[in-house]
Amino acid sequence: MADRKPSPQGVLVVDKPSGMTSHDVVSRVRRALGTKEVGHAGTLDPMATGVLVVMVGQATKLAAYLTADDKAYEARVQLGVATDSLDADGRVTRVADVPADWQERLPGALDRERARTLQQPPAVSAVHVDGERAHALVRRGEDVVLPLREVGVRALEVSEVAENSLVVKLEVGKGYYVRALARDLAESLGTVAHLTALRRVRSGGFSLEGAVAIDAIAGATLVSIAEAASRVLPPVVLSDAGEARARVGKAVAATDRAPVIEGVQAWFDGAGTLVAIAEATGDEGRVRRGFT
Repeated sequence: MADRKPSPQGVLVVDKPSGMTSHDVVSRVRRALGTKEVGHAGTLDPMATGVLVVMVGQATKLAAYLTADDKAYEARVQLGVATDSLDADGRVTRVADVPADWQERLPGALDRERARTLQQPPAVSAVHVDGERAHALVRRGEDVVLPLREVGVRALEVSEVAENSLVVKLEVGKGYYVRALARDLAESLGTVAHLTALRRVRSGGFSLEGAVAIDAIAGATLVSIAEAASRVLPPVVLSDAGEARARVGKAVAATDRAPVIEGVQAWFDGAGTLVAIAEATGDEGRVRRGFT
C-alpha cells in the first residue's frame, strides 16, 4: 500500500475577489488542497475584496488569535444614497440631498469616528439573533436593531475626495464593520451613504503583498504554522525539559522558558517547531492548545 500523503498544514493568504463569499473561498481551498480542515480568520462581505487569511490543518487552532488581530481597509463611500446592507449589493432604501458644505464638515465627522468606542452593526450581517443570522431576519421583512458592540479605530484618513464621494483608509480592531462607517459618517455630514468598494489590505501580520489569487491556490506555498503563530503571538523558546512537560500538558516553570513573559504566547522547541499556544502567569505557564 502506498504511503498516505500528509495533509497540508499552514496558512494561506488569499486575495478574495468580489462576488465570492468567504465560505466560497474556504470551499475552493478544501477542493484544491484535498482537506476538509480549513477555516478563515475574519469574514469579508461578497462585494469586498482583498486579504482573507485561510487556516489549513492544525493552523485552525490559531483561529481565535488570527481573527482578533487588527485589520486595515480601503473603502469608497458614496454619499446621498442609502441601502439596506449599507453597501452596493443592497436595496436602495433612501435618497437624500448632500449638503453643499459636506467637505467642510468632514474633518469633524472623521474625528468623531476616530473616537468611536461603540458601534451598531448593520442589520444585514451575520450577527446571531435568537439563533438566527440577522440578515435572514431582515430578508424576511423583520425589523432588526442590533445592540452596540465595543470597537476600536486605530487610524482613519481620507485619501481621495470627489463629488459626493470619498475614499478612506482605516485600521480597526475586531468586530468593526466598515459598512457602518459609511452610515455613521453620513449622519455626521447630514446625509446618507453606502459603500461602493471595500478592500482589505491587511489582516494582522498578513498583507496583500503575500496574497495569492483565487485561481492560484492549488500551487501556492502555505505560511508555516510556526511562522503564522509568531506573527500573532510573542514567541517563547522552551528548554528540552520544558518541551517534554508541555508535550504532555504539564505546567512549565519560568526557568524552562525564554524570554520569561506573561500572557498568551507561542511556545517553540529549540529547533523552531511550534509546541503549543500557552498562557503564563507568574512562574507558571500552562498549555492552551498543543500541536503535534
